[in-house]
Parts: sequence; C-alpha cells; structure tokens
Amino acid sequence: MYTLKASQLAKRFGARKVFSDIDFQLHTGQSLAVVGPNGSGKSTLLKVLVSLLRPARGRVEYAEDGRPMDETTIRNRLSFVAPYLNLYDHLTAEENLRFFCTVGGHRVTGKEINGLLAGVGLEGRGHDLVDGYSSGMKQRLKYAVALLGDPDFLFLDEPGSNLDEQGREMIRALIEKRRQSSIVVIATNEPQEVGLAEQICRLGG
Repeated sequence: MYTLKASQLAKRFGARKVFSDIDFQLHTGQSLAVVGPNGSGKSTLLKVLVSLLRPARGRVEYAEDGRPMDETTIRNRLSFVAPYLNLYDHLTAEENLRFFCTVGGHRVTGKEINGLLAGVGLEGRGHDLVDGYSSGMKQRLKYAVALLGDPDFLFLDEPGSNLDEQGREMIRALIEKRRQSSIVVIATNEPQEVGLAEQICRLGG
C-alpha cells in the first residue's frame, strides 16, 4: 500500500502568499480533487507535490507499506499530466512513448504501445509525427505517456484541457479505472471530474 501525505504545506512567490496550511493523507485507491478559482494555486500545489517546486513550509511524504520512499523510487512511481508539459513534435507518437519509457527506466513492447494508444483513442496514429497532431490529440498522447510503467501516483492538472466531450469522457473513464489501484490527485473545477475524488482540497477561500 502506498501513502501520500501533505503536512502544513505553504507556498509563496516573493511577498505573495499562494496557499498555506494544506493537510491531507491518501492511500492506494483514494483520490483528491484540488479546486479553486483561477490563480488560487491549484497548479502550484501539484508542482509542489511532485517536487517541481519547493514549498515555503511544510512537508510532502511518500511511503510504501509505511516505509519512506527515496526520491528515485518516487520519480519512477509517479506520472504527471498537464497542458503545459511538452511532447517532442519532431518524433512520432510511438517514438515519444519509447523515449519517455527509457527516461523513466521502464521497458515497453510494441504490443503495449499499441494498447496504450488505443486506450486514449489514438489507435493507428502511432507512426504519425506529433507535430501534425491537434491539441486534443497531444493531450491524449500525454495520458498514454503517463500510463507507462503503471504508475502508483497519478497527478492530473486540468485533465479535460483541449479535449472535446468524447475526449473528456474517455479521460473520466481512465481516471475512474486508475483510481482503483493508484493514488490520484486532480486539479480541476469541472464538477464531473471533482466527483471522481473522495477528498476535496479547496484553495483561495
């Protein structure tokens, strides 16, 4: 069983306070929705949780069966999806998946790649250059990348961004499936996405 715990988290940019006193604890099979108005710090909180930003105060702790996890293990066990994360446009979708798989220290077969692409609605598009993808297709590919290595911690910043209703429904189904075996943290204000989480963290109010 995995655990993610935030204790008294706070973040500032200079004199501006973004958020403070954030506390929660999640175990495998549980999920959290981070909600709040634009500028309230939703994306910032996720970046703190995945160590892209350092908190001004407080701690983020990852554990497996009650034992603290080291940074390398944490990086290998989590995935992060956000509109501002980039893919490599000069590579095909399949080449992107193989590249990120290698960087993450995982192995992937051609059959697994085809399954990942089919699972996000990109079946038959694996050999296309990502430069020719629409923004929605790129968002779908980011989910395929995120699922490499079967992550135990999945962080999603505005998961429905750039997607049409069919794409958003696909992502909601994906989240519903992943939350049964992983810890999932979602930054969103979409009611249907918020409804996928057992716990809610409200910012900016």
